[in-house]
Amino acid sequence: MSPRHLAGTGDRLADVLGPLIHLFGWEHTHDPASGHVSMDSPGHDLLLDFSPSSPNGTWWTIQHPDPLWRITATHLTPLEPLAAITQALPQLLGDTRHADRIPLTRHSVAEIADLSGWTTSGTSFTSPDGHCTLRYEQGASWQIEHSVYDGFGTHWSVRAEGDLPEQLAAQFLSFLATPDPVERAFDDIPYLARSQARLTPLDGKSPLGPHVVHALGALVEPSGRGRRR
Repeated sequence: MSPRHLAGTGDRLADVLGPLIHLFGWEHTHDPASGHVSMDSPGHDLLLDFSPSSPNGTWWTIQHPDPLWRITATHLTPLEPLAAITQALPQLLGDTRHADRIPLTRHSVAEIADLSGWTTSGTSFTSPDGHCTLRYEQGASWQIEHSVYDGFGTHWSVRAEGDLPEQLAAQFLSFLATPDPVERAFDDIPYLARSQARLTPLDGKSPLGPHVVHALGALVEPSGRGRRR
């Protein structure tokens, strides 16, 4: 389905956490009862916290103590752009192992927004459907929010504060704004977003592959409504 900002969180949790553990050796603790995961970089200079039982709905926190910056994300934030951030963290700390497998975008936030058809107003960038807005200050804080029906019902938000690397905002938007669809079970798509998203059934019957089927659907199915995914 696409656009990605309507997709909900998805099930690619392993893409967010797995590379840090298995490729880069980050220390971690896991509480099976609550699902809580805490991770620490080898130099103890970057912390990641995943708290799926958080009462305020903020499931993700990434924090760097010096210089101080922090990223928080709510529970319905799509996991694909979050994984783009977490997988970039080792390179930003100077660990270039696996850089050939985890490429960083070379485009700025403004360039990504323009290439993806997002509109620009000052330091704000808005998705073509108007449901997702990134407010960005170069070299400083940024926040992105998604909602439907003229701002009613904010489904998810990401906030970044402090002196954080600009690369992280670019990584996030690059994997959020791409027109490439993501796979979701229909029941996992937020209810209010289902009528707004383009849903491409994946029934295994087409030899063209899901991305081609999805692109064709955009041409012949203006309403963008599918049956399953």
